[in-house]
Amino acid sequence: MPVPNSPLLRAVRMNDSERMICRDADQLAQAAARRISQWAAQSILERGQFTIALAGGSTPARTYRLLAHGVGETSIDWSKTWLFFGDERCVPREDDRSNYRMVRETLLSPASIAPDHVFPIPTLSSPGESAGDYAATLQQFFRTSASQLPVFDVILLGLGDDGHTASLFPHAAALDVVDVPVTNSPPGTLPPPVDRVTLTYPVLNSARHVMFLVSGESKAVALADVWSGHADAHDRPAAGVRPCGTLTWLVDQAAAPR
Repeated sequence: MPVPNSPLLRAVRMNDSERMICRDADQLAQAAARRISQWAAQSILERGQFTIALAGGSTPARTYRLLAHGVGETSIDWSKTWLFFGDERCVPREDDRSNYRMVRETLLSPASIAPDHVFPIPTLSSPGESAGDYAATLQQFFRTSASQLPVFDVILLGLGDDGHTASLFPHAAALDVVDVPVTNSPPGTLPPPVDRVTLTYPVLNSARHVMFLVSGESKAVALADVWSGHADAHDRPAAGVRPCGTLTWLVDQAAAPR
């Protein structure tokens, strides 16, 4: 039996990915916060800055609360950190369904992060226009040409019950977009039924570090399919995330394939 208060219950490296199974969602959040802080320190030391694309959802929210009040192993130099979003729902920023609102309440405001270090996805225009505007924002910040991809230090991702990640949904046209860093996507089969804006596979797979945060029994079937290595990305979009850098899965026991 694993020691109940051990930092991680199980850690296995398989097929160029590291898979860590944590006792519960709280332990998962602690492990994620420590790992993000380590990557931040490494990026700042090597390149003078840290860039991260954040995920929505209740599981990342636990991690953001820890980072907002981080000390020691979970502290980050926010003055050298720039925050972006992996996807967003096309709703006003004050809407309960907004990823930005969740991040503002759990991380940005508590940590007093400077507004000019945060790049939300615009949602006031049409989904297509919002995607184009955010692509231009990335190009300007990362100083890339239209044919180059932005390279994030870290991209955080979640996993839906249907195997979607970011706002890349099963059998959606967004899965086949490879010529732009950001695209729009219609609602998936899971709520809420709103249009989305999302980073595309080429950007996800160009990151130095990609980390999935997965919690809850409802994710177990989709996670088992993705971890099997045989899932088609059109059926389970998370299977299409194969970054050039490191790929880390942090999951709790409830979500872990048996």
